[in-house]
Amino acid sequence: MDVRGTVAPGFEAVRDAFVRNFEQRGERGAAVAVYRHGRKVVDLWAGTRDVDGAEPWAVDTVQIVRSAGKGVAAAVPLLLHQRGQVDLDAPVGTYWPDFKANGKERVLVRHLLAHRAGLAALDTPLTPAEAADQVSGPRAVAAQRPQWEPGTDHGYHAQTYSWLVGELVRRVTGRTIGRWIAEEIARPLGLDFWFGLPHDEAHRIGRIAPVEPPPAGGGGGALRTRPKRSVVEAYGDPASLTRRAFGAIDPFPDENDPGYRAAELPASNGVATARGLARCYAAMIGEVDGQRLFAPATLTLARTEESAGPDRVLVVNTRFGLGYMLHGPSAPLLGPGSFGHPGRGGSLGFADPEAGVALGYVTNGLQKGVTADPRAQALVRAVRSAL
Repeated sequence: MDVRGTVAPGFEAVRDAFVRNFEQRGERGAAVAVYRHGRKVVDLWAGTRDVDGAEPWAVDTVQIVRSAGKGVAAAVPLLLHQRGQVDLDAPVGTYWPDFKANGKERVLVRHLLAHRAGLAALDTPLTPAEAADQVSGPRAVAAQRPQWEPGTDHGYHAQTYSWLVGELVRRVTGRTIGRWIAEEIARPLGLDFWFGLPHDEAHRIGRIAPVEPPPAGGGGGALRTRPKRSVVEAYGDPASLTRRAFGAIDPFPDENDPGYRAAELPASNGVATARGLARCYAAMIGEVDGQRLFAPATLTLARTEESAGPDRVLVVNTRFGLGYMLHGPSAPLLGPGSFGHPGRGGSLGFADPEAGVALGYVTNGLQKGVTADPRAQALVRAVRSAL
């Protein structure tokens, strides 16, 4: 395996795990980056740019990271709160009057970030064109009646997160969330990260697609566990909240379509390099080349538990802070204080303030699973062993 990039002394185990992902865990093309105390210590890439192609992954290759982008999107309302522009305990209708309809008068901003708003699904799914037009999605969630009493329980807002958080940011700032991130986060930090991939960057993106993981017991080196019956049933039932939440856009978009990549859907279509994700999280927990995103109080908000226990959508126990998944059995990160977000199929971005570590992992081969991809977990274990 021709692995490119650099590894600082002491982090060789991460390179070894990265290589084994290709040899044993079905990796096609991927990149991983790690920051420690604001300094890049791992920056590796290998395989092919396209999951079904032969062109090598390049130093500047970017990929759609699906829900791993949610963690970057969540930084925006937290930074607006840090600047005094958003009250996390204010009703969403304070900023977005149309949102108050159908029993949502008491939905708070923090409920949107912690997946407690009760708006995980839509009664009428949106077409891909409607999902991307920046009008139909906000209108649909504003009119939607909650699936449970807001604030009393939690369930992963897999797709509706795009329009809930995106429209809140637009109402407060007058800018789309993609533009806000480009101007206030990506440009100052020099990040390769976008919601709404610009036309002049489109030549860098590779094709993603589902891939089958190696068979259990076939020498693949990846531990395979059988999903609980309740999880299998939830994903198999078209009427379940699980299926409806992930199916809020129907039919499912072609994620390799240039029009989809150019849309701003912060729940699902962030485009990034591994180092872009890692550098962003590094700036959340400390300085990176003189730049820092979160003040200490904001960092505490991001990773203080807001939701925990059985998730109405994912049908496993999950933990969320304000916009971030927290370390736990269903989403193992580096340690108890870690916070971040995986992307369905593999990608991952997170930080651990106590260890001073931030990691970004990007792949073009999407394996089954939402929160604990075995390739990402192998890299996390390798980082832990290096500390």
